[in-house]
Amino acid sequence: MSANPPTRWQVAGILFAGLLAVSTAAIFIRLATAAAGQQTPGFSLMLAASRLLIAALLLAPNWRKVGKVSLSPEAWWLASLAGICLALHFAAWITSLVYTSIAASTTLVTTNPIWVALLSQFWLKQPLARRSWWGIGIALMGAGLIGWGDAGSLTAGRQPLMGDGLALLGSWAVSFHILLGRAAQQRGLPLSMYVTVAYSVAALVLLPLPMLFGGQYWGHPPAAYGWIVLMALLPQLVGHTSFNWALRWLAPVWITLVVLFEPVISSGLGYLIFGEKPGGLVLLGAAILLLGVAIAALGSRVPRT
Repeated sequence: MSANPPTRWQVAGILFAGLLAVSTAAIFIRLATAAAGQQTPGFSLMLAASRLLIAALLLAPNWRKVGKVSLSPEAWWLASLAGICLALHFAAWITSLVYTSIAASTTLVTTNPIWVALLSQFWLKQPLARRSWWGIGIALMGAGLIGWGDAGSLTAGRQPLMGDGLALLGSWAVSFHILLGRAAQQRGLPLSMYVTVAYSVAALVLLPLPMLFGGQYWGHPPAAYGWIVLMALLPQLVGHTSFNWALRWLAPVWITLVVLFEPVISSGLGYLIFGEKPGGLVLLGAAILLLGVAIAALGSRVPRT
């Protein structure tokens, strides 16, 4: 840890900036999709891979520091595993937006406080309080309402339940990413090297996937590539890197608690920009789910580091 840790206001300010940045991700994805006139898994995987590839290339100069960092192999392996989980997260979540609404997708993908709390109990041996179990139960009820509302929605997507499932898969993957990334940094891996390794590994894992699902990297309108660049700069380099930085000063569950505001901001932007208004059951389910997640996170007894 640093000899001069940041103040709480500094941590809060960086987290808020990161929150605003990640909340634009779903919007940029929809705008890129609209610009290209494609709404397929292959194109979604191209967006995910390109986003991380651009971020990894911008961070490439950090590889010159590798010889100057003396760490155990475990730290590098943890960062690499975190990158694999990040690749799975983006592949699943970005593809979910092909099938379901911004509100449903971003709400379900931000259920990671539940999974981080559960992993903290079974992996890190940090017991959950009774309040956390109540919160998990409430959140699962909310998720059920979202699925029910999506199943009967004509505007959510072609296969909304498929999208909901992919968003949940993305949430599970990013939960592992958060805990693995924290463990890598606790073993002395500097933030700049951690994000360089994690983003580079994620980009390499995603690189061949678009072609396997009928997508391609070339031949799209310039506007689509413009939105991809913005995805790499704002949600990825500013947003995710801010959260990874905060992991040095806060327990993982508090980072995931902040991210609960992402679906609120993203859904509001989705309504203003695209006129995308979720159904009543989806909104009710989202509110119940976020309440349950907050209760579960606040009762998780994960201490400040």
